[in-house]
Amino acid sequence: MNKALLAGGVAAMATMTGCSNDSSDTASSSSAAQSGAPSGMPSGGPGAGGGGGGGGMGPGVSQVKYKDVKGVTADGNVVDDLFAIHSTGVSTDGLVKAAQAFLDGLSAKERKSCTFDVDADEWTAWSNVDGYARKGVRMGDLTDKKRNLGYALLGVALSADGLTQTRNIMKLNQFLGDSNGGNQKTLTEGHYFFTFMGTPSTTKPWGFQYEGHHVAINYFVLGDQVVMTPTFMGSEPTTATYKGEKISLFRPETTAGLAMIRSLTKAQLAKVVSSQDNGNEDMKAGAGSDNLKLAYAGLRGSELTTAQRKKLLAVAGVYIGYINEGHAEVKMTEVEKHLDDTYFYWMGETKDDSAFYYRIHSPVVLIEYDAQAPLFYHEASSASPSASASPSSNGGGPPGGGMGMGGGTPSQEHIHTIIRTPNGGDYGVDLLKLHLENDH
Repeated sequence: MNKALLAGGVAAMATMTGCSNDSSDTASSSSAAQSGAPSGMPSGGPGAGGGGGGGGMGPGVSQVKYKDVKGVTADGNVVDDLFAIHSTGVSTDGLVKAAQAFLDGLSAKERKSCTFDVDADEWTAWSNVDGYARKGVRMGDLTDKKRNLGYALLGVALSADGLTQTRNIMKLNQFLGDSNGGNQKTLTEGHYFFTFMGTPSTTKPWGFQYEGHHVAINYFVLGDQVVMTPTFMGSEPTTATYKGEKISLFRPETTAGLAMIRSLTKAQLAKVVSSQDNGNEDMKAGAGSDNLKLAYAGLRGSELTTAQRKKLLAVAGVYIGYINEGHAEVKMTEVEKHLDDTYFYWMGETKDDSAFYYRIHSPVVLIEYDAQAPLFYHEASSASPSASASPSSNGGGPPGGGMGMGGGTPSQEHIHTIIRTPNGGDYGVDLLKLHLENDH
């Protein structure tokens, strides 16, 4: 079944779910909705990431084929000569070994199900929707030994913070499922998939994708260069206790954004803050938006003081810091080079517990933070993200008076984020083109 059609179809009604069948066939583990699932569960509605703005391919949004990827642009025209093949001095040997070890540990059937050509359309076939039809090997279908090899790969590819963030998102996905009655295969720690494009190599281009509800990591490698965009991360709830572990997500993203907006003068705020209220669907660059045309908006980096520029870089550093430390430094240097042409934009209020949206946008980076409406979960007492979250008392339906499928009030208990590399940088598209032009 076409992935976009699946996501769009189940998004049509709150009573339908995106749960896959329970087949162990990892080549296509997630398929149609099951009729026996509780109503009101996540399935790709706007707040769950089903709409283009929410971060997942849903109604009106379709996959861009890899060969057609131009990348995010400000006006439809790609800025040339932003990226080049060069040595970063950051070894990828450990990354290659970890990827190969994971693949070697799979059965022949499992390996076949998750390996594709380096320029495969599977790169762009990702979604935030929990019930999206995914290919690859499903973590929950693997043995502990194989699964640990997968986590070892993520441990090399990501920073310690990046690995913790990813694992905690997975844990809260299980928490959400348990809180709404359980028995939802898509709402578990195990419903996350690995796919590999190309063959792990220290010289030839390759990459992998790690994807599931509220996580999509696209990781391209060429020599010692790495591109980890687009990367989508989100969660509902963002604060909970899971198996005795207190988990709080997106606090660095939230506090760094607030620090930046609060550093601005009244005149600067007039340029940064949109007159629009923060709505439920503000994200622009979610899944299916690989050729998005998004004009620059807000305050330009050249208009910031030295202290404000440091705060803006600190915000970007949170997101970029989820890749391993060496390659994070490389990317931060690239971002800083274009700081004068970087724009900061904001929607919503600026209190500690406000639901808001912000965007950082330059020729080489696009970051979005979007507080969504809680759909299937609510907090025990207040809107503060520090409050302890608890399951909805209405049988798993939309909490807090919300209508479901994006009808509630945005809060910090449901957050979506994304980071992209505009102008053909996503998925390493531009680097792969340069490689093929020069080496073949």
